[in-house]
Amino acid sequence: MDWKYRWKNGYRPSRDEAAKNPHLLDESQFESEQDRKLAEESARKHLGVPAPTLDEEHSILPHAVPNEKA
Repeated sequence: MDWKYRWKNGYRPSRDEAAKNPHLLDESQFESEQDRKLAEESARKHLGVPAPTLDEEHSILPHAVPNEKA
């Protein structure tokens, strides 16, 4: 299967690189942000990498409640 978009660094990233990198494709080939986002999602599917989630940057660990002494 031939890929129709140019990779960002000129080569297909490994799965580890793709999981860490928010942008996999060369941005200059897209006319709109929406087109780029759709292509990025398609590229992640092509590589077998999960798409980033909206809350990805938030910690999943609970925060401690401050100890208030009265």
